[in-house]
Amino acid sequence: MTYHGSCHCGQIAFEVEGEPGQVIECNCSHCVRKGFLLWFVPRASLTLSKPDSPMSTYQFNKHVIEHRFCPNCGCQPFGFGKDPSGAEMAAINVRCLENIDLNTLQRVPFDGRNM
Repeated sequence: MTYHGSCHCGQIAFEVEGEPGQVIECNCSHCVRKGFLLWFVPRASLTLSKPDSPMSTYQFNKHVIEHRFCPNCGCQPFGFGKDPSGAEMAAINVRCLENIDLNTLQRVPFDGRNM
């Protein structure tokens, strides 16, 4: 299934292919403050609808995830990183997807605070 997503103002828009049965609910200082529910997909599953849109990047802690956000509205719809095998991944903030029922997703706790 293809999902459409965006930042709040719409400057960053994207499509992601797949089915988010499970999402990660991380308790690190960043994810907790922003309320992220993250769905990890192969990087190739995410397509930018507006590839020339301005995006800012934030990294913290071990600097392994490039958290992308809109410089206009501040919304962070996704981030980029690599899985343990080195494969390129995208971490989709499912709260930025259209027409998704968050209550149907299985939330998997992740202890990012103590990593």
